[in-house]
Amino acid sequence: MIKISIQNDHIAMIMPEEIRNKMLGACEVSQEIMTSIHEQRLLQIWVPKKYGGLGFRLKEGLSVLFEWSKIDGSLGWMLTLCSGANFFSRNLKPNVASTLFANPKTCFGGSGMIGGTAEKQSNGIFLINGLWHFATGAPHLSHFTLNATLTENGNPLLDESGTGIIRSFVISKDQAEIIPNWKSMGMKATGTYSFKVNNAKVSKDYSFVYDEFFTEDVLDKIPFRIFADLTLLVNYLGMATHFSEEAIKIRPNLGLKLFNKMINDELEKAFQFADEIEMLLNNFELISSDKQTEIHCFSTDLVKKLSHQILEIYFQLGLRATHTDSEIYQIFCDYFTATQHANFRKEFGEE
Repeated sequence: MIKISIQNDHIAMIMPEEIRNKMLGACEVSQEIMTSIHEQRLLQIWVPKKYGGLGFRLKEGLSVLFEWSKIDGSLGWMLTLCSGANFFSRNLKPNVASTLFANPKTCFGGSGMIGGTAEKQSNGIFLINGLWHFATGAPHLSHFTLNATLTENGNPLLDESGTGIIRSFVISKDQAEIIPNWKSMGMKATGTYSFKVNNAKVSKDYSFVYDEFFTEDVLDKIPFRIFADLTLLVNYLGMATHFSEEAIKIRPNLGLKLFNKMINDELEKAFQFADEIEMLLNNFELISSDKQTEIHCFSTDLVKKLSHQILEIYFQLGLRATHTDSEIYQIFCDYFTATQHANFRKEFGEE
């Protein structure tokens, strides 16, 4: 049974198998599942405890994300990206973060692209306009995050080097128009949609810079590349585990012991990296570029290896695995949709 938080003895329990049944063929995470997620504050695993979040350590959070992606790929992916967006609680001024995350249903999500402008007004107000794509969890967000080019009187604002200034903002969901345009074969229940903003007035207090923090925690110092690599990687490992579980139901004599051992061994290696990173940072040591490259290469190579092995297994499952209403087919589509994320995707022929 899925229960992470122990703060509330009255949290409604939903068994993993029940969640899987509800997610099979779903186009959106059900309200019942979302209620349980909010009650457990699972979208706030990286939000500091002083703001009401769970304040998990890196390995602890990765373990949660793995378990949920093992239940369902769309669900794990949505939790990963939305909890990752809530990490920005650390970049907001403490009074703003405390106010926003006093609500257990506060959930950030948005786009990493630069899709619009923020026109500087008087009294610290910006007028935001633009279109952004791939905001995971859009139907469930309380706030959207976005990157915009700062302008004044229609002209880009420049820094001291003459470069245009980009600023990140947090806006209420009421200030955004969701465009439900997800057409991919998998990850259909992630709610990954575009959103448009038209003349939204936002205070500068609701803007932030990625590498400026108002909290003092080891997690603040984790390079974003490592955070992205490890949080996404456990999703692929979770989906691969789920795929193996369903594959053996179709062909009980299929030899998957080595595949399962590889998943377990590589998951443990990812956890070891998490422990190593926190240990280095606790000792006030910098994370070298070589260490970042090591973790990225490990993650990229593992996703490639998992993908080839999942294909090899899929080739042995027969027509049952092609039924569009089957669990194995949904996992297959979710996994290979997720592999198209730019983080681990290499150019053809690149080594």
